[in-house]
Amino acid sequence: MKTLIWQGILYQSLEYFHLQPDDEGYTVESKILGYHEGKIYAVNYRICTDKDWIVQDFLVESEVNRVVKTFAGKRSGNQWEINNTVHPEFNNFKFIDISLTPFTNTLPINNLKLSENSSQKIDVIYIDVLNQHVRPVQQQYTRTASHKYLYENIENDFKAEISVDEMGLVTSYPELFEKIAEL
Repeated sequence: MKTLIWQGILYQSLEYFHLQPDDEGYTVESKILGYHEGKIYAVNYRICTDKDWIVQDFLVESEVNRVVKTFAGKRSGNQWEINNTVHPEFNNFKFIDISLTPFTNTLPINNLKLSENSSQKIDVIYIDVLNQHVRPVQQQYTRTASHKYLYENIENDFKAEISVDEMGLVTSYPELFEKIAEL
């Protein structure tokens, strides 16, 4: 079990995060409050993974400037059903990426188990909370040191070297997120 707080630097946010392992995998529950580019937002999310950190289901409930939106996803074999609709564009996707949290970087970091100086491209379900939509994106992770990874968003050339702890949870994501407290 782990509880921590991340500060969103760019997104002017605080995230209260809780990770609970169980016999089947991991359950994450988190709350985020923040303000970015004229948008006041609150987000509650829950993610359930198997032991290999592959997402099995998720629930993202957000309110952005009083507009409420929910994204509920469930894996069925290699298909994804999101908000009661099957989305073939996400077939075989193992991970999600929620725009306002560094946690979703932990999913591929822990699943891929990269050796130093190796990298891998992955497809993810990207949940853009502030713009309230979901789409497929391609990302690449390169392990640069024992607790450091180069994250790359393939479509827009965004890159960042993130630091993680022994559990693969982000401790520093330059200019975006910093861990500020932990139990």
